[in-house]
Amino acid sequence: MEKEAKIFVAGHRGMVGSAIVRALEKEGYFHLIKRTSKELDLRDQTKVADFFAEEQPEYVFLAAAKVGGIVANNTYRADFLYENLMIQTNVIHQSYVQNVKKLLFLGSSCIYPKLAPQPLKEDYLLTGTLEPTNEPYAIAKIAGIKMCESYRSQYGCNFISAMPTNLYGINDNYHPQNSHVLPALIRRFHEAKLAGISEVNIWGTGSPLREFLYADDLGEACVFLMQNYNEEQFINVGVGEDISIRDLAYLVSEIVGYSGGLRFDTSKPNGTPRKLMNVDKLHALGWKHKTSLKEGIALAYADFLHKY
Repeated sequence: MEKEAKIFVAGHRGMVGSAIVRALEKEGYFHLIKRTSKELDLRDQTKVADFFAEEQPEYVFLAAAKVGGIVANNTYRADFLYENLMIQTNVIHQSYVQNVKKLLFLGSSCIYPKLAPQPLKEDYLLTGTLEPTNEPYAIAKIAGIKMCESYRSQYGCNFISAMPTNLYGINDNYHPQNSHVLPALIRRFHEAKLAGISEVNIWGTGSPLREFLYADDLGEACVFLMQNYNEEQFINVGVGEDISIRDLAYLVSEIVGYSGGLRFDTSKPNGTPRKLMNVDKLHALGWKHKTSLKEGIALAYADFLHKY
C-alpha cells in the first residue's frame, strides 16, 4: 500500500475507524478520504456509487457498521440486519465497480456458532446455530464475508475480511442501553462512584468468558493485514486469552476507583458462554497485540473522562 495512495476509511469517526486512521497516519499515509454519515449515507446505493465514481479510492477499510451490545442487538433486530447489509453491499460492490486495489471488511466474533469449540478457529464458521440475541447482526456480517469471497472468486478482487474480538478504547460508545459490556461497566462504576452508591448491579452470573482487544491495537492490525494478507479466508484478530465478566467487573471497578459492592443479577441473560478467538493464523504472520487489558481500560477510562 503506497504512502501516497488514496485510502477510504468508511466509519472514520467510530471507535474502529478512528483507530485505523490513527494507525495509518502513524505510518505516514496522508491521502485519507473521510466522510461522516451526514455527508455520505452508506445505506444509499446511488450516493455510494456517485462517491466512488468521483473519489476513485485505491484502498478501502470498511469499518462502518451499526453496532451495539446485547440489548441493542436484540431490540433493533431489523435495523441491525438491514443497515449493515446495505452499508457493506454498497461499499463492496462499488469497490469492485471502480477497481479498488484492495478492500478490508471488518466483521465480529459473533459470527461463530453459539456453542462452537473454543478457542474459535476460522474453520468453525457456519458449523452450528448462532446466538439468538445477535443473530441478525451476525448474519449481516457473514454475508459481508461471503461477498468478499465471492467477488474474489468471480471477479478476482483482492477483498479480505478480518474478524475482531470484543473491542474497547478511544471513541467507544457509552450509551446506557446500547453499549457493549466493558464501556457499560466503566460508565456504571463511574456514576456509582460519583453518586456514592453502595452496590452496582451486573447482568448475569458473571461466569461468561470474554476476550478484549484495545481498539488501537486493532487499527494497527488492520493496516498490517492490508499490507501483508491476501487470502480468501477471513482472519481472526484478538489477543488469544479471555477473562470472566465477574473478574472484568472487579478490574474495571478498581481502575475507576469505585469502592462499593457488586451484585450479579442472575435473572438477566448471560449471552454466549465463551467467545475466545484462535489467533494462531495472525500470530504466524508476525502480528501480536501490544496493550494489556489493565493498561487499555485505564486509557479508555481517561478518554471517557475527557469526553463525558
